[in-house]
Amino acid sequence: MFDRFKKQYDWTPEGLEGRVPPGQYVTEKFPVLHYGNVPQYSDLEQTWDLRVWGEIAEPARLSFVEFRALPTIQVTTDIHCVTRWSKLDTRWEGVQFKEFLKHIPAINPAARFVVAHCEQGFTANIPLEILLEDEAMLAYKYEDAELTPEHGYPLRLLVPKKYFWKSAKWLRGLEFLAEDKLGFWERYGYNNNADPWREERYAE
Repeated sequence: MFDRFKKQYDWTPEGLEGRVPPGQYVTEKFPVLHYGNVPQYSDLEQTWDLRVWGEIAEPARLSFVEFRALPTIQVTTDIHCVTRWSKLDTRWEGVQFKEFLKHIPAINPAARFVVAHCEQGFTANIPLEILLEDEAMLAYKYEDAELTPEHGYPLRLLVPKKYFWKSAKWLRGLEFLAEDKLGFWERYGYNNNADPWREERYAE
C-alpha cells in the first residue's frame, strides 16, 4: 500500500556505510505518510488521555496534564521509512519508555509485547524488549517544537530500531500482551519484525 510513495529522495548514502540501511535514500525532508485523516484536537487537558491495559497489575489512565508532568529526555537518532527514505540526526523529546513504566501499575512478568492503539483505529505491535532500549520513547517534541499534527501531535511512539511505521502517530493507548498480535500494516502484508538493516519490508 505504501508502494505508490516510493521515489528517490535527495541523495544516495555514499560514505555512510554502517549508518544507512541497504536500499535506503537519505533525505533532508520529513515526508508525511499515514493511515486515515489527521486528527484535530481541542482542549487536550479535558479531552485527551493515554490508557494502559492488558498484562498489567490494573488498567490505568493518564490525563494530558499527568502525562506531560513525567520526566523527559532528548534523543538524536536516525529514522528509516519502509518507503526507502532515511533521515539522519533527527532530534526528539518525550518520555523514555522504560521511564514511563515507572509511573504506571506494574506490568506482569508474562508481558512480552506491546500494541500501540492510536486514533483512526490504527495499531502497531512492538516487542517489549525493543521498547526498553534507551532510544525508545513516547515523543511529543521534534526539533525543539511540539509535533505538528501531520507528524503525530500530541503524542507518538519513537522506535528507531524499526521501520518508521512502528513509530505510531496519535497514540492513545498501550496494550501489554503475553503473545504477539499483528498491527494494522502487518495485517496488510508488511513484515512483522520490520528491521531496516535486514530489509524486512514485506511478509514472506
